[in-house]
Amino acid sequence: MQPTVPAPQDTALQPGQLLARGVARHLRHHDFVIIEEFVPERGLRVDVIALGPKGEIWVIECKSSRADYLSDSKWQGYLEWCDRYFWAVDSEFPSEILPDETGLIIADSYDAEIIRMGPEAKLAPARRKKMTQKFARDAARRLQGYRDPGVTAIFGP
Repeated sequence: MQPTVPAPQDTALQPGQLLARGVARHLRHHDFVIIEEFVPERGLRVDVIALGPKGEIWVIECKSSRADYLSDSKWQGYLEWCDRYFWAVDSEFPSEILPDETGLIIADSYDAEIIRMGPEAKLAPARRKKMTQKFARDAARRLQGYRDPGVTAIFGP
């Protein structure tokens, strides 16, 4: 019998985090794994980075409102860190304000749907290797911190 896992409390999550959860669940159906709040380099932090079964790397920025989108001036800097770039918004978001040359995902806290595939711009092999290794190390570090919360007090984040 599978253990029962309590549902996360939606009230503790911000609107963008709820969108990220729906995006993560949807991408899992496509055999992608994700990390939220990933830092490809100092000064940048993407909402969701996804690693696909063939090594493809997608970046997804979750925007919960028009104001949230308009205040984001860094998104074009994320393009050089992924093969495809997407916006994830809810069904009430005015998606016509999003650039046509980016992907579009409609999401809620439960699931998502890819409406428009982001155009592919393949990463250079050296950048892909660096990003894949950083993804693996960040995921392992987070898992270790989850299993042993005291490890960050000893070694840092």
